[in-house]
Amino acid sequence: MRDWAQKIEEKQIKVGVLGLGYVGLPLAGEFASAGLKVVGFDIDEKKVRTLNSGRSIIKHVPHSRVKQIVKAGRFKATSNMARLKNVDAILVCVPTPLTQNREPDMQFIIKSTETIAKYLQPGQLIILESTTYPGTTREVMIPILQSSGLKAGKDFHLAYSPEREDPGNKDFSTGTIPKVVGGLTKKCCDMACKLYDTAIVWTVDVSSLETAEASKILENVYRCVNIAMVNELKVVFDRMDIDIWEVINAASTKPFGFKAFYPGPGLGGHCIPIDPFYLTWKARQYGMPTRFIELAGEINTSMPRYVIAKTTEALNEHRKSLKGSKILVLGLAYKKDIDDLRESPSIELIELLREKGAKVDYNDPYIPRTHKQRQHDLKMTSKKLSAKMLSSYDVVLISTDHSDYDYKWIVKNAKLVVDTRNATAAVASAGKKVVKA
Repeated sequence: MRDWAQKIEEKQIKVGVLGLGYVGLPLAGEFASAGLKVVGFDIDEKKVRTLNSGRSIIKHVPHSRVKQIVKAGRFKATSNMARLKNVDAILVCVPTPLTQNREPDMQFIIKSTETIAKYLQPGQLIILESTTYPGTTREVMIPILQSSGLKAGKDFHLAYSPEREDPGNKDFSTGTIPKVVGGLTKKCCDMACKLYDTAIVWTVDVSSLETAEASKILENVYRCVNIAMVNELKVVFDRMDIDIWEVINAASTKPFGFKAFYPGPGLGGHCIPIDPFYLTWKARQYGMPTRFIELAGEINTSMPRYVIAKTTEALNEHRKSLKGSKILVLGLAYKKDIDDLRESPSIELIELLREKGAKVDYNDPYIPRTHKQRQHDLKMTSKKLSAKMLSSYDVVLISTDHSDYDYKWIVKNAKLVVDTRNATAAVASAGKKVVKA
């Protein structure tokens, strides 16, 4: 530990970040800005070239920051995995999606770990950051890493520290969000904490790998269940002709015992729609039902169909059918003011509308065109907004409430607006032209 601490103090530690996406790139930026040398690893050659040219690939990581750390010689991206043997610590930041049967898809963790094992060196520290079920680091990674002939906790060190990224959050960034850390051994944990202490405001060490893994699952289950509750109440209160948004605003005035969660067209992002089901899968291995999580999942995944039903009703009031109608979806990202469309409910909304015969376009100022995803390929391009263009659609469906949108102007020029985010709340002239869904 003395040697490790000294190397960190002297900025002699070289950090490898495996996976340069929404988790890996901001993390690499924090370490590089703290004065450490960082090597970013990714199999996407285009991404590597873009980053090495000093340009960012993510909206909330500005070009200026990437340019600064590249120019200072503290960050270099590569697709050459053999360079893993030249770093002191390897932080694994890869996706952990679900399979079509809603079971954990471990392929990215497994492939990454196999690659690390191929180049693993004595003394290296490996840290998994990907959100996953309790037991993953110990049960999945250790056997693969030890196939190298090196022993975990003795010849190399292993820890788990869950990412807590929240793209677009103006109050917190990667460096200002506390880091939970669990190690295979106390030394593993101490080494990881010492490393994160160089770039992160505060580290919270816990007793085991599994505790650290479970902490992230708890965070996301908490949000998933509460969002499901307000989504269900949205449907109930709508039947009672009560505005759920006004109810939440009123309840939020209580200074204790209440935290506001807001409804929407469904869940998006890489965490909340996926991570709770990692726990339900693991719990089944122990013969334990997870009824809250399963019910929350059912409610949240039903929201896109609820929005389609409300859109159909709204069109009926205008003596139109959904089939053949022209619909513009505003916002493709899973939440406002970001360029991330992972698990976005907008994707499902578009697919459902198409299935029912609607002609669908979209606009998103941050996503000029769609790209192929694991289970979706919309092959669409963002349409430019104009008054004439808005008036040509039968429905403008607000799926993501980007701050860039002028909602008063949108309502004025649209024939009919379906608002899933309460984005038009301040538009006094909305009247019957806006339907909340």
